[in-house]
Amino acid sequence: MLFIGLTGSIATGKSTVSSILASPPHSLPIIDADILARKVVEPGSSGYNAIVKYFGPTTPDLLVPITESMPADGVDGKGRPLNRPALGRRVFGNSEERVKDRGVLNGIVHPAVRREVYKAIFRNYISGSWAVVLDVPLLFESGWDKLSGVVMVVAVRDPDIQMERLMKRDRHLTREDAQNRVMSQTDVRLKAKRCEARGKGKGVVIWNDGSKEELKANIDAALRDMRKSSPPWWNWICLFCPPIGVAAGAWVYWQNININKRWREMELEEKAKL
Repeated sequence: MLFIGLTGSIATGKSTVSSILASPPHSLPIIDADILARKVVEPGSSGYNAIVKYFGPTTPDLLVPITESMPADGVDGKGRPLNRPALGRRVFGNSEERVKDRGVLNGIVHPAVRREVYKAIFRNYISGSWAVVLDVPLLFESGWDKLSGVVMVVAVRDPDIQMERLMKRDRHLTREDAQNRVMSQTDVRLKAKRCEARGKGKGVVIWNDGSKEELKANIDAALRDMRKSSPPWWNWICLFCPPIGVAAGAWVYWQNININKRWREMELEEKAKL
């Protein structure tokens, strides 16, 4: 089964691409890390309890307000949901304190999400899917690129387009809030460069500065190439002969280790030129 690692940055159109991949004619299963990240911090979960314990004492509005329809202990008695804008203000930005808090939050959420992703991969593998999309905003940062046969980065060339889309989508954000959210993530142009450096057939950049029709055409072309390099019959061989599937997965992982090694060497060479 081909793992397609889908990533991008905030407001570049990754969710739109994910929706297109999930719809006919592609109809690919999507493992959405954002959805899983919400699941693992639902009231009553261990992730929720850890966040409330760490952030609660210094973030008075960490939980949604009490209302007639939202009692103090939540609708099901497990606690009120997290107030995401308030939590976002604690972790987005480049100050030392925010970087530290973001690290704590990631340390709570990422391991729980990783467990859920492995479960979803296994379910799709035994169902016979020829490919599955790992929709992960921090694909490179969290190491999911090492499992991906193909990495797909959704990017925009113009940073102003990214800001405009973000503020249009999340109207409650001030311009400063929007800038902090964009700056808290790796520049999407750098992600695109890293993706292209993986080489033909292993990295695809979907530029999303234009219309939705152009976006769909780019996706269709990318999927045609992927089907040629990873046809459905290969997935059935791996499914019915697990040793071959394990060997194929190990080969992809080893290749990605070397790809990342070359990328780090390229970064060092560029820094040495400065």
